[in-house]
Amino acid sequence: MTIPVSSQNTGTSTEAESKMVNLETKFNSISKTIAQGTKVLLGLQHPNGYWCFELEGDATIPAEYIMMMHYMGEVDIELQNKIGIYLRDHQLPEGGWPLYLGGEGNISCTVKAYYALKLIGDKPEEQHMKMARDAIHSWGGAARSNVFTRITLALFEQIPWRGVPCLPVECMLLPRWFPFHILKISYWSRTVMIPLLILYHYKPKAENPCKISITELFITPPNEEKNYFLIRSRLNHVFLLIDNMVRFLSPFIPKAIHNRALKKAESWMIERLNGNDGLGGIFPAMVNAYEALVSMGYSKDHPYCATAREALDRLIIEKDKKAYCQPCVSPVWDTGLACLTLLECQGSKNLNAVNKALDWLTEKQLLEDPGDWREYRPTLSGGGWGFQFNNSHYPDLDDTAVIAFAMSKYKGNKFQKSVQRSINWIVGMQSRNGGFASFDADNDHYYLNEIPFADHGALLDPPTSDVTARCLMLLSQSLSKKNNYQKVLETCLKFLKNEQEKDGSWFGRWGTNYIYGTWSVLIALEEAGVSKKDSLIRKAAIWLKSKQRDDGGWGETNDSYVDISHSGQALRSTSFQTAWALLGLMAAGEVNAVEVERGIDFLLSSRTPSGLWNDEEYTSPGFPRVFYLKYHGYDKYFPLWALARYKTLLSPKNL
Repeated sequence: MTIPVSSQNTGTSTEAESKMVNLETKFNSISKTIAQGTKVLLGLQHPNGYWCFELEGDATIPAEYIMMMHYMGEVDIELQNKIGIYLRDHQLPEGGWPLYLGGEGNISCTVKAYYALKLIGDKPEEQHMKMARDAIHSWGGAARSNVFTRITLALFEQIPWRGVPCLPVECMLLPRWFPFHILKISYWSRTVMIPLLILYHYKPKAENPCKISITELFITPPNEEKNYFLIRSRLNHVFLLIDNMVRFLSPFIPKAIHNRALKKAESWMIERLNGNDGLGGIFPAMVNAYEALVSMGYSKDHPYCATAREALDRLIIEKDKKAYCQPCVSPVWDTGLACLTLLECQGSKNLNAVNKALDWLTEKQLLEDPGDWREYRPTLSGGGWGFQFNNSHYPDLDDTAVIAFAMSKYKGNKFQKSVQRSINWIVGMQSRNGGFASFDADNDHYYLNEIPFADHGALLDPPTSDVTARCLMLLSQSLSKKNNYQKVLETCLKFLKNEQEKDGSWFGRWGTNYIYGTWSVLIALEEAGVSKKDSLIRKAAIWLKSKQRDDGGWGETNDSYVDISHSGQALRSTSFQTAWALLGLMAAGEVNAVEVERGIDFLLSSRTPSGLWNDEEYTSPGFPRVFYLKYHGYDKYFPLWALARYKTLLSPKNL
């Protein structure tokens, strides 16, 4: 495509002509970048049609994998040595391990990394181990680590079981009206907790073939420690008193009731083992399930155990010298976003790739499958997608909205049936406050975040701005005002209006952070037809512009989950956060803003020779303040999406 350049017989170019020439040059550069990047992205598509990029957590998961091998007495020396290199490479100069690149050291992550390295064979007197030990002591010693870490230490006989919350398996029998019920907590919490109920009952001991101990990490000897639980609030204090009471009364529970509860926990877990994709499709639940099965007496070669172990091994990313364990895999999410990117980039090859991907996704749609969400929506028909290759009990609304939106954007009506099924399911999963959560509806019993088990503060799955925006984006694009869903849209918009921060941004629950949340909402508001002059949009656009960095890009550290004063700020710009900001500004009608032009220049100048981008930063939280993730696909497709969107808007009719 050629942008016409007017000429005059003055012998010199006018300012307008110069601007047009520069614009044409930039347009050509954008076109070449998109073409090169698209070619690379298409080359990364699996023959079956999907994309699946690495999904990396912090040092916790690789350390837990090593601990699992020693717990079970199934140590792969070569693999653990590779993981050891990975762990040492991620240690901070001051001795601890962070939850994300650029973050401060975290005690729980550091305790697990130290123990894993000692299990591998690293000596306490080695400099890196001494530095880690000093860091742990400065934070109060290993007794101050979080509940999940202390449970692992109890399994390895490093602390007494009184150092972990009371986890009576009888809670499986509690009625729904009771203040605590397993369905009142999030999907990830229940898949992690129920195997722990079994482990707490049996209190098994790790095989620990090398008999490695870490008593040196405690300031007070573990058996003498009196304060494993620090009071977080008045309500937490009440729950701690209840915890002590339950601990005292547990031995008096009739054996018949206890056995019935244990059997129910076992049946619940086995029903959801999820083949070689693992319980819940997430590492913590999968490793707990594997260990719980063995504690119940299943042999290691039993199909349940063998499949559970295979699910864990499938998470390993092994390279020449290093290896790490992923917390889960993201093929459905990656594929949906790659499709939206390619649809924006256009082109016949792109459409062929998208068609193949959407065909693959169609087969993954969960229609009549069992699911925990049905407990509160028993008459609602299925229609969602999971996040992983298979996770039939737990479809999530975020993935579902992205995939159905991509299907609705595809030419023709080939995928209309799948889209309509997903719309019906999403509408049926709206929460009372008008918002949408990730996996459940009305999972907002906030008092449960104060129970001793929930020191991570992420026990629940309440509605969030980013997921709600994604659902609004789909519903607005697919529904007309004459149908019965208009009230759904109105309450959805009201929720987002109430969730906007005073500075104009939105919190990003599943992506870092306010830049992600603001982008998510702005593109949804555009689909919903909200006027670009609306105060919601104007405030958000002003906020995004104010956060642009000197190099023209945008970046935001995960520190903003701890302190809002860090919102939209970072030490460096990233391609994916720059893309989010650009997409948000363009949705707000700011395509001609100088900030957008500078952002595009940043993307053009920061790509690698491969044609894509390569950011080291972690891109989203698993649990804010507790666990963070790096989606290796985000710098592969989001920058392309932003450039292609800019190119679309930079057509002659818009110049």
